[in-house]
Amino acid sequence: MDRANLDLTDRNGIITGAGQGIGRALALEFGRRGGHLLLVGRQEQTLSETARMVAAEGGTADILVEDLTRDGAVERVAAAVASWSVVDLLVNNAGNVRAGRLELTSNADVHSMIDLNLTTPILLTKALLPALRRSAADRGSILLNIASGIALVGMPFYSVYAATKSGIAQFGESLRREVFGSGVHVATVYPGATDTAMMTSQSAGAELGWERRSLEDVITDVIAALEAGEHEINTAPESRRAVQQLNITDPLAVDASIAPNLEALELAVRDHRSI
Repeated sequence: MDRANLDLTDRNGIITGAGQGIGRALALEFGRRGGHLLLVGRQEQTLSETARMVAAEGGTADILVEDLTRDGAVERVAAAVASWSVVDLLVNNAGNVRAGRLELTSNADVHSMIDLNLTTPILLTKALLPALRRSAADRGSILLNIASGIALVGMPFYSVYAATKSGIAQFGESLRREVFGSGVHVATVYPGATDTAMMTSQSAGAELGWERRSLEDVITDVIAALEAGEHEINTAPESRRAVQQLNITDPLAVDASIAPNLEALELAVRDHRSI
């Protein structure tokens, strides 16, 4: 597999979920490298703030206020960049979560997670892939999908969220092989628990398998790995990687290690919601 270094400067592209957290942080990284970005999200105020921050870092940004799960949203994103001569970056970052027992999860929340975390990035990639291919001739285009460490170790009370993040990871792997040799670099990020606004309603700590890393450290790892041409980018802390490896070799041992703290874990995550 090609692992040639990637040039992240002067990228022209779209970042979804750019109003906060990982999306905003990535926008700033591409902005300080001279990027021209379309920032997509649901809140005009937070998107405008991100755009101002991108400009302060030396980049430029337009905003598009859009609920990506609404009919026609993907087409409106594609139309917003249709006049650009180059589209060589797409970051599928927008996502939501609702934790809790499966039988207590509403059908609406199930659909919300699947629609935003899985269906939307697939459809958005489908719509923009021709432009990414056309723009790849010089130094390649970048498709960056934000999955989750939960795609590597499925955690209780996150079954639907885990399904969507595992789905987007396998989507990226399959598409990477489909576009091999085209110049489109497909990369998937597996963030562990990251200290962002999305995590404020969840109180599980390292003792329950949710050791958190700072957003700054996670983004530093992502950018370094992307510049190095990596395709699978795991930002989990070292302690969590041992569990990820055990989940490959002896998944039942992971079950047994989680079981004694199951009740405490449920209490810690049952209010975790960003929908």
